Amino acid sequence: MNNMKNSDHNLGPVMLDVAGTALTIDDIRRIQHPLTGGVILFARNYENRAQLTALTTAIHAVRPGVLIAVDHEGGRVQRFKTDGFTKLPAMRKLGELWDRDVLGAARAATDVGFVLGAELRACGVDLSFTPVLDLDYGESGVIGDRAFHRDARVVTLLAKSLNHGLALAGMANCGKHFPGHGFVKADSHVAIPVDERALKEILAEDAAPYEWLGMSLSGVMPAHVIYPKVDKHPAGFSKKWLSMLRKDFGFEGVIFSDDLSMEGASVAGTVIDGANAALNAGCDMVLICNSPDKADQLLDGLNPVAMTAHLEISAVRIASLVPQTTSSTWHELQQNSRYRSAKRVAQSLT
Repeated sequence: MNNMKNSDHNLGPVMLDVAGTALTIDDIRRIQHPLTGGVILFARNYENRAQLTALTTAIHAVRPGVLIAVDHEGGRVQRFKTDGFTKLPAMRKLGELWDRDVLGAARAATDVGFVLGAELRACGVDLSFTPVLDLDYGESGVIGDRAFHRDARVVTLLAKSLNHGLALAGMANCGKHFPGHGFVKADSHVAIPVDERALKEILAEDAAPYEWLGMSLSGVMPAHVIYPKVDKHPAGFSKKWLSMLRKDFGFEGVIFSDDLSMEGASVAGTVIDGANAALNAGCDMVLICNSPDKADQLLDGLNPVAMTAHLEISAVRIASLVPQTTSSTWHELQQNSRYRSAKRVAQSLT
């Protein structure tokens, strides 16, 4: 069933957040701004399922078709954990299972993806920024057990299974952090990581899952990492990297900038400079989180006229991430035998 509305194709290139557990007048003003196309939720936006569902209903009411997203991967990155939400395993648990039982791990990854997607959709959330495609080199604290495995082939196949589970729940996916954040120690939330490796090595290892996953990826989020042997700009602001993703890998989905308020984005200058740099490099949507003042600056100061054709294409891509099917209610989900079976598998891994 297709429930897309005509207004979906008017989605702007900015994804922003909201202050608390219910919409404020300022939240509504920002969401209704023509440049807004998405809203990202955090743990502070969650008290319980009824409140979350009321919040997402209110967001969709003030801006029909807007994309509501969340970072909900499993392990330590799971924004909603109480009132019935399944505690999802860190992705490394699936990689460890793969080393013992390849087919069991593939099945479990599908189950985890289905539970993740179905629970979020039952509460009105459209997209989770998952899966993490970074390789587990054992170096990066910020990635760590969020990665499936050290082997790019294992990462690819587990991500493909997880994406299949998301798709069964009617949810798209977003691979991150292109071309790879796993090799560097620094955390781009608070620093500007630099990866000194040559392009050939990065393509052979870290970036390989993006090529192998091909059409099964619906979104990609580049890393706030600088790869100086390739380009002086972080990947999310690099025309070179994003052109490679589009032309060499044939990726046609949505490219999201990582959060423009993070330290890793500061090299681009002001938030408007950063947004312009990201959009000009090839991003379809820019994120601005945890900084309402910067969100206002961005909405007031971004001039999309120079990028009209690009933004029209981006709006169509962004709209394609809005779920195309009606979701189950939470009550219906609990009666669903596929969900109950998948939930048991997901819980067995934590």
